[in-house]
Amino acid sequence: MADNNSSDAPSVAVLGTGIMGAAMARNLARAGLDVRVWNRTRARAEPLAADGARVTGTPAEAVDGAGVVLTMLLDGEAVLQAMRQAADALPAGALWLQTSTVGTEAHPSLARFADEHRLRFVDAPVLGTKAPAEKGELTILAAGPRDVRERAERIFGIVGSRTRWVGEDGASGAAGHLKLVVNNWVLTVINGTGESLALARALGVDPRDFLGAVAGGALDMPYLRLKSELILSGNYPPSFTVSAARKDARLILEAAREGGVRMDLAQACAERFRRSEEQGHGEEDGAAAYFASFGS
Repeated sequence: MADNNSSDAPSVAVLGTGIMGAAMARNLARAGLDVRVWNRTRARAEPLAADGARVTGTPAEAVDGAGVVLTMLLDGEAVLQAMRQAADALPAGALWLQTSTVGTEAHPSLARFADEHRLRFVDAPVLGTKAPAEKGELTILAAGPRDVRERAERIFGIVGSRTRWVGEDGASGAAGHLKLVVNNWVLTVINGTGESLALARALGVDPRDFLGAVAGGALDMPYLRLKSELILSGNYPPSFTVSAARKDARLILEAAREGGVRMDLAQACAERFRRSEEQGHGEEDGAAAYFASFGS
């Protein structure tokens, strides 16, 4: 493997072009970087060719010669599988920005893989959904060595508006742990919004009166407004799907068990996402967990 520690215009391989990965790859390509993309379902990556990205057929083809590898896949298993497929073509010294939410159980395997293949590993899950990803306004939670931060920031500055460094060792899991804490709050708000609007419906309360009662006060928040509007419109275009939220709820509960913490609300959130998924709402926005309040 050739060494590829840095370049003036780094080539970036983006593995995973779902809702988030596609937006990140598009912004990188539009910024003039050499971007290669791979997705398990190639058709989901093909539209990125119009933005200047090179669509590849395998992870190995995507990473060959790349100075930066960015992974944005569903979970740790998917990330590790893609990286194993890319292993023979990974340049030693390449910077691996692991932006997926993978949980505490998968993280050590990814860190070991990076070490075995001489990759510079940055644990970098992101905060934000479809709209901020498309605008390049994600928040990146990052842990990694100081000597790679300048390289990493070149990419983070394109896909995000803010980076919060929380440690110098990507293998520590510090950034991923913070992401789980934040997502626990996100899932709580999603389900709290859905249950409150369901209760309003049951009691004959105009949901606009509920939103008006909290408007501008300490109980108001933009995310409440965002998810409420989806529910009230009856339209759930996905930015963070029910199925993805259920996956994150599982990761949160696994981490809580490891830490000896009881998470009653997280357990209830997971159950609501499960019911909503069974009702056929898995690929809709997480706000569709609202439907878990009705039926068996």
